[in-house]
Amino acid sequence: MSVLAANTPARRTFAENALRTLLRYSPLLLLAVAWEVAARLELVSTTALPPLSAVIASWIDLIKDGELVANGGTSLYRAAAGLGSAVVIGSVTGIAMAWWKPVNILVAPIVEVFYPLPKSALIPVTAIWLGFGDASKILLIFLGCMLPVTIGAFNGARASDRVLLWSARSMGASRLRVLWDVVVPGAMPELLNGTRTALALSFILLVSAELIVARKGFGYLIGFLGANGSYDAMYAVVLTVAFLGFAADRLYLVITRRVLIWRE
Repeated sequence: MSVLAANTPARRTFAENALRTLLRYSPLLLLAVAWEVAARLELVSTTALPPLSAVIASWIDLIKDGELVANGGTSLYRAAAGLGSAVVIGSVTGIAMAWWKPVNILVAPIVEVFYPLPKSALIPVTAIWLGFGDASKILLIFLGCMLPVTIGAFNGARASDRVLLWSARSMGASRLRVLWDVVVPGAMPELLNGTRTALALSFILLVSAELIVARKGFGYLIGFLGANGSYDAMYAVVLTVAFLGFAADRLYLVITRRVLIWRE
């Protein structure tokens, strides 16, 4: 009895969390049902919108023949390489801009000019520079994602608690020590927010570039299948990208909560 009593609260919590999750994502379930019904009743042309069941069947076929896995692996490599380098360099650049005035004077005008620029406009530029391979996509994602990371790091570092800064300096901490122990932790929330924006942007830039200048990847596969009239398979790839982006964002939020748990 004691074992059952001990497990009851945990089971109740699990059931409550499961119900909360189901209710939260119920609009997606309703959308899926509406999609299938609209296609089956031909309320929308099945050429423009194949039934969801046909899309799922095509997704399984793409998995079996290896097309989705091979192209997906290429795309994820490009996204990870571009985003990872953007996070590292953007974080260092943003904090350096906030901490050293000469760096801010030198870099700020460049950030201000390129931030409003539509990042997709760089697709032909990077293709001319580096061709149709991985390098041009990685460079595009790096250039597009570095700006939100840099701005997030800069804003976070500038907003560091002044009392903590003064306290650290009054206790004899070196400038480098203050930077590492006070400024970097203080910049973390804004930096992580900028990185989340960059994460979403990396998927957008990746697929946009692969649609135009690629011979492999999710975007290439979407364009190829669409051009050949395989719309159910095309939708399968589109949904795959959507769910991968969603999963990456959910995972990132979990990591963010763990990184910032010290603030609680």
